[in-house]
Amino acid sequence: MDAVVAAGPAPGRSRHADSSPIGVLTVPPWGPGVAQSVLPSSYRDLLEVLVDAGRPLRAGRIAAAAGLSTDKSKIEWLRSKLKRLVGRGWLAEDGPGLFMVPRRDAQDASNPPA
Repeated sequence: MDAVVAAGPAPGRSRHADSSPIGVLTVPPWGPGVAQSVLPSSYRDLLEVLVDAGRPLRAGRIAAAAGLSTDKSKIEWLRSKLKRLVGRGWLAEDGPGLFMVPRRDAQDASNPPA
């Protein structure tokens, strides 16, 4: 007679992997045809501040323009969000700590310049 073995989670996955938001990619990589609307609203707000500024800004200026707290701990939190946007191609750094919307050679219709 065959033994019945209880199925556990796949190797490397937790038992609650399907129901947990941990590991969910909330900031997808930018690419041609990917619209800003795929980003969470807090990230879209940061992009809008930089588009409106038209020049590179530091995290403190972005926070003030977005109506966010300019406390040092909050600026560090914001800087991590900005770095995430840089890492995924939505923003660029024009020198250490200066964030900007990158110039794109071919803007697509789903993400027109402001």
